[in-house]
Amino acid sequence: MRGSEHRPHCARRWARFALVSLVLALLVRVANPIAIALETTRESVSSGTPSRGSLRHGRRLPSTGPNFETTSHLAAALGRNSVHRRVRDAMLAAYAELAQRDPQRRWQYAETGWPNGGRFRPHHTHQNGLSVDFVVPVSRADRSPATLFSWVGNQWTYALEFDARGCREDACIDFDAMAAHLLALSRHARANGLRVERVIFEPEYHRALFATARGARLRADVSFVSWRAWVRHDEHYHVDFSLASP
Repeated sequence: MRGSEHRPHCARRWARFALVSLVLALLVRVANPIAIALETTRESVSSGTPSRGSLRHGRRLPSTGPNFETTSHLAAALGRNSVHRRVRDAMLAAYAELAQRDPQRRWQYAETGWPNGGRFRPHHTHQNGLSVDFVVPVSRADRSPATLFSWVGNQWTYALEFDARGCREDACIDFDAMAAHLLALSRHARANGLRVERVIFEPEYHRALFATARGARLRADVSFVSWRAWVRHDEHYHVDFSLASP
C-alpha cells in the first residue's frame, strides 16, 4: 500500500516541477520582447571607454530575427544583450543585408552589455554600449552553413575550442562569411554615425581571414588587434565601435 500511495505523490511532484519549468521557460522567452516594447525613445548616451564606462538609454537587441539569434535567451531576458541605439541599428541593418546575400545562413551574437552599462562580469570591457561579441560563422565539410550549439554546458559557446585550422568536430570557421559580415557591419556603422574601432580575433586566424576574396578590402577597412587577448577569441570575435559624430 505504501508503495502505491507513494507513486501518485511522486507523479504530482514531477507534474508540478514540469509545470513550473515550462512557465519559467516561457517567461525567459517573453521577457526580452516585453522589455524592448517598454524601452524609452530617448537617444542613447555612451560615456567613457569600453573598459571603464557607462551607458544611458541602452537598447536591447531582439532575441531572434529572420537570420540571426542570441546564444542565450536567459542572458537576453536579464538584459545582457544591450547596446547603444546606433549599434543596434547598424547590427540589424548588416543582418538584413546579409540575408539577401546568403539567405541560408543563420548568424549568432553573444553578449554585449547591460542597459545602463558599467561593470559586466566576467568581461573586462563591454561597459559603454559600444562592444559586441559575435559567434564565428561555421560551415560543414560540404560548405553548407551551420550554427554552433549553445547551452549552459559550453558557457553559451564561450567555452568551445577550435583547432589551428579553425575547425572543431564537423564544422570549420567560414572565414569568407565572417569577412562579409564585418564589411557589412562597417558600412552600416558609418551610415549610423559610428565606426568599427577595432576587432579582437585570435591572431593565428588572421592569415586565413585576410586570404579570403574580401580579405584585402577587410584589412584596409577594419583594424584588427594583432596581439592575443587575455582570453582566446577563437569561437567569437569582439567588435568595439566608436561614435564618429554627435
